[in-house]
Amino acid sequence: MPANRPVTEEPTLEVTRPSRRGLRRTLAAALPVPVVGLALLVASGNLLLPMRHVVTIEAKMASKRDFFQDPVVERLLMKHGFRVHITNMGSREIAQQDYGGYDVVFPSGQPAADLISRERARANHPALLYRPFVSPIVLATYRQYAEVLTAEGVAQSLPGSGGRPMYYTLDMRRFLDLAHGRRNGVRRERADGYRWDEIDRGDRVHNGNKILAQTSDICESNSAGTYLGLVAFVEHGNDAPDSGAEAEQLARKIKPLLVEQGLPSSERAETYLSPDGQSIAPVTVIYEHQFLAHQIGYAAEKGTTDDSRVLLYPSTRFVTEPQLVALTDDGARLGELVSEDGELQRRAVELGFRPRNSAPGATSDALTRFLTGHGIPVPTTSSDDTRAILPTLPLLEKMIEIVGDCPARTETP
Repeated sequence: MPANRPVTEEPTLEVTRPSRRGLRRTLAAALPVPVVGLALLVASGNLLLPMRHVVTIEAKMASKRDFFQDPVVERLLMKHGFRVHITNMGSREIAQQDYGGYDVVFPSGQPAADLISRERARANHPALLYRPFVSPIVLATYRQYAEVLTAEGVAQSLPGSGGRPMYYTLDMRRFLDLAHGRRNGVRRERADGYRWDEIDRGDRVHNGNKILAQTSDICESNSAGTYLGLVAFVEHGNDAPDSGAEAEQLARKIKPLLVEQGLPSSERAETYLSPDGQSIAPVTVIYEHQFLAHQIGYAAEKGTTDDSRVLLYPSTRFVTEPQLVALTDDGARLGELVSEDGELQRRAVELGFRPRNSAPGATSDALTRFLTGHGIPVPTTSSDDTRAILPTLPLLEKMIEIVGDCPARTETP
């Protein structure tokens, strides 16, 4: 080694041990993440779900998808090993299209379900039907319009509605008379029907449109088809047509009452509940549960009910019974579950549905208790109302095709 090179020390590696205090601090910072996740799984009841076999149910549904798309219902179904994947379409559209590859179909009323079950039986593939809850057809409107109809003698507030009534009964004969241009039994000289501003004595509404109830697409929707059946029943002297010729003549007679209303909307409830709903459709056909679900949610958020929106219960009524049609064994298991499980039935009540065990026209005890407990008036329909009879299925289908200019049905394999 050269004599003039400086002597350098070899580098040393020093290993330091973290202090116990620092280690505890690091663990404390990381620990809440898995602990919080574990707590959420326990609270939701889903702790063991990843280890359970989950069946995905393929379903076609109309308006009753409101129930299956509710987050609480989704969690309860998952607890029982079900996940429901929904294809959304109208009730009549469900019956018209191919439903191969689906486990369940859930049209909103009996006619579409009857079409499906009849064709399945014809193909030697019978289907099982489940009726977990009911929801009547109603005419949703706004307070000013209900007051105009009440002053005209067409509507009357129902008892038990509290201070300002939320529910009214609607005289269907008088309501349709206004659309025909008849008032107090007298037809006016002009051939067209009355308009809202012509019967509004108190300057409550400013609307020059014809007095009609708007529906969703008659060619697709159960609510629209059911309302067509109600109108036909009233116009035919509170009776259903018996023959094809009678049904065709009646359909052409009532067509102006159902199509002179502008373009149909696929979701009338959404339109009615929107800020612009009153200017678009002052009276619209929806299901009772859609109105009650809105009031339940509104009361939970605002602490009071939505006083501007009210319901008209037709004096001529047809209680719709939505039928879940099970096409496979997994579909049958789902149908049995939603019909029998106590938690799911209670959630149906919380979403405004009437459990299946309630009498036609009556509000179930469970729904009555729930609405009362949340400060929402309970609907009580009149015992004097007329129970409508729909035409037989082939005649109703023919009338729908005529009124809606719908394409003729093709047989579904």
